Amino acid sequence: MTTATTPAADPAEHPRPGFGRLLLSEWTKIRTVRSTLWTLILLVLLDLGFTALFVGLTVAQWDKTDPADRAQVVADPTGFILGSGFFLSQLTICVLGVLVIASEYSTGMIRASLLAVPRRLPVLWAKSLVFAAVVLVLGVAVSFASFFIGSALIGDKAEVSLADDGVLRAVVGGGLYLAMLGLFALAIGAIVRHTAGGITGVIGFVLVLAPLAQLLPGSIGDHIHAYLPSEAGHLIAQARQGQNDLLTPWQGYGVFALWTAVLLAVAAVLLKRRDA
Repeated sequence: MTTATTPAADPAEHPRPGFGRLLLSEWTKIRTVRSTLWTLILLVLLDLGFTALFVGLTVAQWDKTDPADRAQVVADPTGFILGSGFFLSQLTICVLGVLVIASEYSTGMIRASLLAVPRRLPVLWAKSLVFAAVVLVLGVAVSFASFFIGSALIGDKAEVSLADDGVLRAVVGGGLYLAMLGLFALAIGAIVRHTAGGITGVIGFVLVLAPLAQLLPGSIGDHIHAYLPSEAGHLIAQARQGQNDLLTPWQGYGVFALWTAVLLAVAAVLLKRRDA
């Protein structure tokens, strides 16, 4: 009696997925998960809502506002408008960036992805590219909508137009900032591999470290504060460099990009070395 044997599968018949297929796979994951859709909707609602709220309150209380605060708004109304919307809405991108990758570790889905792509790193690059592109497109759209709402509300208190120097760059920069923030959060999620821990870490960077750095005395505290990722990155959404800003908008964005690149490099090393 002989035992039937199954011929070995020819590798040529089942090629490893190329990078294009990986991009399509990551796009399918992102657009079919309900939490992604609702988080992005929440980004839009919070951004536009807080823009209307803060700008409207400022205009309503204009005569009672401290002259120094009024001068700051007049000096860069674009930065004020965009900052009003991003203040809390950016947290949705922090959360989503972590969820995009950490949730795959918690559900075990990452094992299937890495089984299909044993080299591993293309999975991280494809996920990062697709997520950044989605956030960039939506972020630019939200930034423009926020600007038009804010500029209409602020009226003659501080007139501003897209044709003004640095305004268009700042509005597009709002989307660039959110896209880089999303990559920053994704990198931390890939390093921590735990949803709650990753979200805590990103929010700590964005909301906690900056106020603490301001408590440090002298120029040391000023420089540490200026080179923190979110503090440096959000300068790209300002039309003009502030008097106390140590970095120009593009320098600040470059610092943020460097932070993100380092964290993604760490995430890549750990992805290669650690078990899924």
